[in-house]
Amino acid sequence: MQRKTETRRAFLAKSILASGGVILSSQLVACEKLDDFLSDDGPSDGVPRFLHGVGSFDPIADAVIIWTRFTPTADEVGKSIKINWQMATDKDFHHVVKEGMQYASSANDFTIVQDVTGLQANGKFYYRFIQSDLKETSPVGETITLPVAGASVDSLKVATCSCSNFPTGLFNVYDAIANSDADVVLHLGDYIYEYQIGGYGTNENTERLNREHDPANEILTLEDYRLRYRQYRTDEGLQLAHQKKPFIVVWDDHEITNDAYKDGAENHDASEGDYQARLQRAIQVHSEYLPVRTDTQGVIYRNFEFGNLANLVMLDTRIIGRDRQLSFGGYFNVDGSFDFAGFSTALNDPSRRLMGQEQLDWSAGAIGGSNAKWQVLGQQVLIGKMTVPAELLILIGQVAGGDTSPETLGALQSAIVELSTLKGRALAGDPTLTQEELARLAAEVPYNLDAWDGYAVEREQLFSLLKGKNTVVFAGDTHNAWHNILKDNDGNKIGEEFACPSVTSPGFEGIFGKNPNTIAGIQQAFTLLIDGLKYFDASQRGYVLTEFTHSGATASYRFVDTIASSAYTETEGSSITVAC
Repeated sequence: MQRKTETRRAFLAKSILASGGVILSSQLVACEKLDDFLSDDGPSDGVPRFLHGVGSFDPIADAVIIWTRFTPTADEVGKSIKINWQMATDKDFHHVVKEGMQYASSANDFTIVQDVTGLQANGKFYYRFIQSDLKETSPVGETITLPVAGASVDSLKVATCSCSNFPTGLFNVYDAIANSDADVVLHLGDYIYEYQIGGYGTNENTERLNREHDPANEILTLEDYRLRYRQYRTDEGLQLAHQKKPFIVVWDDHEITNDAYKDGAENHDASEGDYQARLQRAIQVHSEYLPVRTDTQGVIYRNFEFGNLANLVMLDTRIIGRDRQLSFGGYFNVDGSFDFAGFSTALNDPSRRLMGQEQLDWSAGAIGGSNAKWQVLGQQVLIGKMTVPAELLILIGQVAGGDTSPETLGALQSAIVELSTLKGRALAGDPTLTQEELARLAAEVPYNLDAWDGYAVEREQLFSLLKGKNTVVFAGDTHNAWHNILKDNDGNKIGEEFACPSVTSPGFEGIFGKNPNTIAGIQQAFTLLIDGLKYFDASQRGYVLTEFTHSGATASYRFVDTIASSAYTETEGSSITVAC
C-alpha cells in the first residue's frame, strides 16, 4: 500500500510545530494554495487552522465525542476563538442532525472536545468543524453510534493497537487501520513517549525522516506534554485513522513516564519535581487530546455495550490502583544465589494490587450485569501466565542490558536449545529426565513483573469474575504479538488473550538484532516453554483485527513490512479462531 507523499499541510504542520504550535507571521507568506484540504473559499488569511485533524471517541448508543484543535496565530494565543461544529448523516452535510459552538483557547491548548448527544443508535455519521470568520473548515470525520444494549448484533470488528514511538518510524500501522473494515479502534496505551531527543527508540529512520522528538527534552511541564501530542498528531497515518474510525483509549505508562504506578515511576526522580503534579499535568493533556467518557478526570475504566454481542470493559492497569512493581534485583543473596522463597512470598502477597479494590468492585458489576455473548477486556499489560526458566531470563536480561559479547550470546543460544529440548522431552513423558534436568525447568520466574504476572493474586480475583463466560482479553505494552490461553490456578479455562504488536516501538529485535534465525529461535523457545502461549511474533510492527460473532471470535494479526517508508505492504501473520 502506498501512502501519499507529504502534503503541504503536513509540511506546514511540522513548520508550525517548530514554532511552539502557533503560526508566525513569516509562515503566512509561505501559504499560498491549500485547496487540497480547505473549504472552497479558503481561509481569509491563507493559513490552515485545523492542522492536527479531527477525531472521535467513546461512541455509545446515543452519543459520541468529537475532537479537533484550532491552530492559532501568535496574536490569537490570548484570545478565545469561536468554533462551530456539525454532525450529519451524509458526507455533504445536506442532512445535519446536530450542530453547536464552542470556544477554543489556551486554557485547553485550543482543543475542542464536544460530546454530541441525542443521536440515533447504530448510526453512521459525518462531522466537521468551522471557523466562519476565517472561512476555514476542518477535514470531514466519520464516526458511529453503537446499537442499544441487548439489540441483535451479528458482527463486531475491533482493531487493537498500542505503542507508537514517533522517532522510531512512520505510523504506517495507523494508516492500515484507517483503511481496514474495523468498526472501532482500541488503543491500549503508549500513544506518545516521554523521552528526550536521542532517547528510547531512536534509529536510522529518526534523522532521515525528520522525526526527532519535540520538545528536545524529556517532557515534564504542561506545555511539554501538549507539544509532544501536537507533534504526534502531525503524522498523516495517525490523522487518517482518527478521521476514519472512532477510538476507545486507555493510557499506559509513557503517556506519563516509564513504568509508572500510582505513587511514582521508574523514569521519575526528585530532580524532576513532584511526581503527583507531573501525573496530573499528563492526565490533563491526555483529556485534551484523547478524551474518555467518564465523570471523573483520572478515572478511565468504563464499559461499552455492543447490543447483545459484546460487552467491552476498559480497565486501568497502570495508574489508579497499581502498587510499585517488584524487582528481581531485590532477591539476590550476597553469594549471588536467588532467594526463590522470599520472592515467592512477595509475589503472592494478597495485599498487592494492580487495579485496586474500587476498580475491581466496579468490574464485578460491569461483567456480572452483562448478558452479552462476549466479555471483552481492553487493558494495558499481558495477563497470561508467562513464566520461563530463571536461567533463560537472566541471560535475556544480560543481553537487554547491553552485554552482547559472543560468550553471553552463545550462552543464551545454548540455553534456548537445551531448555527447549528438555521441555519437549518432559511433554513427551520421557522417564529418563534427571532430577537436575527437571529442576532446570521447574526453577521458573515471571517473564515480566510489570505485567499481571507481578500481581498474581488480583489476577485470580479478576479471573473469578470471568469464569463460565466467553472471554477475550486484549493487551498492549510489550511491542510484540502474543496469543495466550488463559487459565486460573485450578486449571479452569478463562478465555483467550490477544496481545497486539506495536505501531513502531521495537520488539525483541531491538534487543537481539534482526537476524531471522535468532528471532525464530526465541519465538519457538517461548511457545514451547510457556504452557499457555500459542502464538508469538517477536519482531514485526502491526495490529490485531478481531471479529466477534455469536459463533466465535477470529483474531487476525496484521503486520506492515516497513516503517521506514510510506510505501508499505500489509500481511497477515496468523489468524486464530476460537468458538463460543
